[in-house]
Amino acid sequence: MLKRDLIEKTTDSLEGYLKKDISKAVDIIIETMSESLAQGNRVEIRGFGSLSVRKRKARQTKNPKTGKIMDIPPRKTLHFAMSKSMKEALIEKK
Repeated sequence: MLKRDLIEKTTDSLEGYLKKDISKAVDIIIETMSESLAQGNRVEIRGFGSLSVRKRKARQTKNPKTGKIMDIPPRKTLHFAMSKSMKEALIEKK
């Protein structure tokens, strides 16, 4: 699902709201979540899951093509953990 699909479905579900207003609301939600994650906070959406930032340590790896050892600097990654109800819903779909 793309952002425009989310806006489209939400517009269809909520009678009386303009598409541009819902689009603005979705933009605000995404921007707020991004800012919160950038500050190192956890974002939790009940019934869906939680997003958090994790730190990866610096490490060395070998380039398989050249065989040269490369240093990979430490970095931050985004981690998603789905909620229990989401897991159950996905298991039932199988």
